[in-house]
Amino acid sequence: MVIKELSLDRVLQMRQRIMYPQQTLEEMRLPADDRGLHLALWVDEKPISVISVFKKEKEWQFRKFATETQWQGKGYGSQLLKYVMEEAERNSVHRIWCNARLSACALYERFGMRKTGNTWKKHGIDFIVMEKIYKKNMEIIPAIDIIDGKCVRLTQGDYEQKKVYNENPLEVALQFQDAGLRRLHLVDLDGAKAKAVKNWKVLEQLAVKTSLAIDFGGGLNTEKDVKIVFDSGARYATVGSFAVRNKEEMQKWLLQFGADKFLLGADVKDRQIAIHGWTENSGIDLFDFIDDYIAKGIQQVFCTDIAKDGKLEGPSTDLYREIVERYPSLYFIASGGVSSVQDLEELAALPCSAAIVGKAIYENRISLSDLKKFI
Repeated sequence: MVIKELSLDRVLQMRQRIMYPQQTLEEMRLPADDRGLHLALWVDEKPISVISVFKKEKEWQFRKFATETQWQGKGYGSQLLKYVMEEAERNSVHRIWCNARLSACALYERFGMRKTGNTWKKHGIDFIVMEKIYKKNMEIIPAIDIIDGKCVRLTQGDYEQKKVYNENPLEVALQFQDAGLRRLHLVDLDGAKAKAVKNWKVLEQLAVKTSLAIDFGGGLNTEKDVKIVFDSGARYATVGSFAVRNKEEMQKWLLQFGADKFLLGADVKDRQIAIHGWTENSGIDLFDFIDDYIAKGIQQVFCTDIAKDGKLEGPSTDLYREIVERYPSLYFIASGGVSSVQDLEELAALPCSAAIVGKAIYENRISLSDLKKFI
């Protein structure tokens, strides 16, 4: 059994044969069919269940979901629908819906869809809209920066402006977990300076002793570094300057480990990418940078306006709004400057997919209980 695309001509034939055998093939054609994604579940190299998906930014509609008569009642159609629903969730879709036959509503309800609006008749059949809302609260990703195995924070990336908040990063991570947070942004500042991963033992400890999905960055400059990070338990590898300086090698990593395993960091000054610990302007436009890596398969990006980081002066809301509007399907993470719950509410309204929060928590500007509204 496999799920893959099916040509539109064969889709029209299946629609006619299964759903409306009394109508012509041309009558089976839907508006915008040429722009749809037509998927089929195949058994023994034969398509037996078909569905057409139409994507409009963060809203998907599926149409003409049908299974060959002799294969009905065996769970194959459910497998195909499950695939589409999971793809919608992975792509951060806000809403998925269909015009459903009333007789099929029980199936859709098993996948969390609900009836909305009034019924109507077409071809003597009762229909109603079924929908599922995926839109979630903005995810809060707390940050832990590590120097000498200790939890610290810098201001604007300056190692001379370092403050130690806790000598036990595990203690901090467990507090985040107990508060209901699910992710962690872990930065190896020693590794960033040395250009090689240094605090992988801290990563390993946190990965083993918490359930947090950890993204780890700092010092990833070789394939060996990336392997160490994943072997130590990171869910994602965070890469910033390296992706600017070594595009060919980065492409190899994306192919070898999977683009979905990387979190792309875009450190920005005056809308251009900054590198080398924020000391050098690369001359690369932020949007060109993001465009390039989305085309390579990157699905998650966080952007830090270095003028804001660690200063508790509020995030770069206007810049983040522009990013979200330009890339509606991107899992975009705001970073830098968050100083209050109000800042988080503004980011959620854009809407950002997530926000990294560090110093505001450590300086008690935001309490862990304040974050419950986002969980």
